[in-house]
Amino acid sequence: MKRTPARAKPAAASLKLLQMVVRALDAKKAEDLRVLDVRDKSSITDYLVVATGTSEPHLRALRIELERVLDAASVRIVGVENEHGSGWTVFDAFDVMVHLLTADNRSRYRLEFLWKDAAEIAVPELLAERPKPARRSPSGGASRARAKKR
Repeated sequence: MKRTPARAKPAAASLKLLQMVVRALDAKKAEDLRVLDVRDKSSITDYLVVATGTSEPHLRALRIELERVLDAASVRIVGVENEHGSGWTVFDAFDVMVHLLTADNRSRYRLEFLWKDAAEIAVPELLAERPKPARRSPSGGASRARAKKR
């Protein structure tokens, strides 16, 4: 069987979607947020996001927020699986698959263990805003900065 080479860099659109998802879940206080890069392990998605909700109402709030954020960004949701009272909701946004589970289901199904060969992406890096490049003023801001150092 021929192995496909590892993808070097994530596509900008996939990474932007991933950041959007992680930020939405973090804003709604999802617990134990983990992100796995499965691009080399899965043919159906690039990233798995796994998060814990503290209760069924919290899982519902996380689901509603994800739907709101993805809809506002015109992201096509391929599917949502959410059996009322199951303690597990799955979002398929094609490049990003999100699993929202209660703590009991999270420890029972141990999704991270199933994907133990996948690289984990640090959530703080996804939450961080990228610094904007410094803009130079047309009136010679760089020379003014040098003058302040003297």
